[in-house]
Order: sequence, then structure tokens, then C-alpha cells
Amino acid sequence: MSYAIIRNEKFTKIALKGIYRHNERKNNTYSNKDINYLKRYSNYHIKQCNRSYWKEFDYIREKNQLKGFIKSNSIVACEYIITSDKEFFDSIGEKETKRYFETAYEFIKKFKNLGDEYIISATVHLDESTPHMHLVYIPVIHKKDEKSGKIVDKVCASEFWKGQLSYKKLQDEFYEYIKSKGFDLERGMTKDNKHYQPEDLKKITNYEMQELFKDSSNLELEVQSDDIEVIKENYRIILKKYNAIVKRYERIKTMVDKSINNQDENQETIYKLNLENERLENELSHLENYIKNTKEWISVVMNWNLDRVERFLDNYSKLRIK
Repeated sequence: MSYAIIRNEKFTKIALKGIYRHNERKNNTYSNKDINYLKRYSNYHIKQCNRSYWKEFDYIREKNQLKGFIKSNSIVACEYIITSDKEFFDSIGEKETKRYFETAYEFIKKFKNLGDEYIISATVHLDESTPHMHLVYIPVIHKKDEKSGKIVDKVCASEFWKGQLSYKKLQDEFYEYIKSKGFDLERGMTKDNKHYQPEDLKKITNYEMQELFKDSSNLELEVQSDDIEVIKENYRIILKKYNAIVKRYERIKTMVDKSINNQDENQETIYKLNLENERLENELSHLENYIKNTKEWISVVMNWNLDRVERFLDNYSKLRIK
């Protein structure tokens, strides 16, 4: 069984530049080897943005007179990444795949009363092995103004995602909505590691692989800038995603090891799990090289040696994720 997958990420205005270049395929080369650049014309928009994301944010904010004090490090936009697995999309075909993403778009418009006007862009990528949609939106809340008593719209990610169960609510409601529209999927899983039967382990590992794909899908933050603040912000995003992928790799590896050591499993299942484990190791190696190349790029831009780049990143940006 396949899973209905939706995930949310948050971005500052600076970070929107990298997200825009990735989603709209503005780069000439990509570190993600899963991207087939020749197939980029098969991608399509459910909602197209005719300007850069950060300029669209300014336009929407002014047009709708959005409230909220915006600082340089404020979260001004979020992104839903919506997908399932390749087998699911292969089984339903091109027409139903498009309906899946259109249905997801309709759900997002209704979720938390966001509305269509606060969606910046919705782009479906078919130039990678697994179809997926990047939906960028402004986290707007609708609240009563204490002075006028009128309902005003305000940019506030913390209130939009207020509460420990806010993401659980997203997963629950997305699953129910997608299921009600005729898509035979299971809800994304949030259980901790435990002893699983082989068939359940295979399902969970497949889900984790899709989550890994989402963790690494926005690494092409190739911003051409001499501004050290832009460089720091993009390095922070890369490093954060890298650490998230490491944790996910460790989670999958633990499940694989347990399946081998504690269960008398079918040899075919073990073989497939080991192949996935090997794929993860290759992906981590690729990401480590990406981090290394990023540091070398900073070294060239700033005319610093690598030791100085290391000290700068450690002492000033404080970016390491424990």
C-alpha cells in the first residue's frame, strides 16, 4: 500500500530565492542526480507565478494590505511538498496523477481557510523519478482587530502552525480528503521504531524513502551572490537538510539491521532493503560532497582559505544541528 504524503517547510525571504530557482528550474545544473534536465518541459503548474517568489510575496502583501511585522529572519512563506511513491503514480496513470495534485491543491485552499489568493505557486515536477508538487504559500491568519473589530489578514507562521498537534491535523485532514476523492492510499506514518513484521517493515521503509526524497529535494540553492548574509542563509538551509537526511538514514538503517538480526525474513525482502540501504549511503556521500563544494565555493567568493571558512561558519553562523 502507498501513502498520502504531505510535508510543510518554512522559509525566510532570502531563502525564497533558492526555492524559486529549484521549483521553476532556473538553474542550468543540479546536484540532485535524480533530476532529468531534458524532461523539465514535462513539468507543469497548477498555479503559475509570473515573477520571482519574493517579489510575488511583496505584491500579495501590498495588494491585500497584510498585517504583520516582517524582519530579515522572519518566516514569510511556507511550502507543502505533496507526493506518494512511484508505484502509486505508475498504477493510476497520467490523468489520475494530475487529478491527485489538483485535488491536493483544492485541499490546501480550504485548509485553515488559506484561500487561493495566498498561494504563490504550485508546481508539479515530473522530471524526477517520483512525481511531486511544490506548493508555496504565505501563512496568513484571519483574526479580529482589537481596535476596529474587523477581520484582518496577517502574515504569521507561528500562529498558522500554532499547537503541538498542528502537523498531525494536517496529515489527518489531508489523508481523509484525498481518500474521500477516490485515491486508495494510507495515511503517512508517525510511529516510533519497534519490532515489525516483514510486510509492515517494507511499507515503512518505502514511506521513509519518500520522506528522504522530500528532505533532499530542495538542495539546489545555487545563489550567485557576494552577500555574506545570503551565503550564510543558504548554507544554513543546506546543513539543516543534510542533518535531517542523516537522521533519516540512521532510522532506516536501524530498521534494516533489526530486520536482519531479529527476524527470519524472506530473502527477497532482505535483498531489497539492503539495496535501499546502499542507495542511502550513496546519497549521503553525495551530500557530503555537496557540503564540501559549498565551502569551496564560499572560499572562492570570499577569497578565504578553507580553514577560515570553517572558523567563520562555526563561530558566527552557529549552524550545526545537534
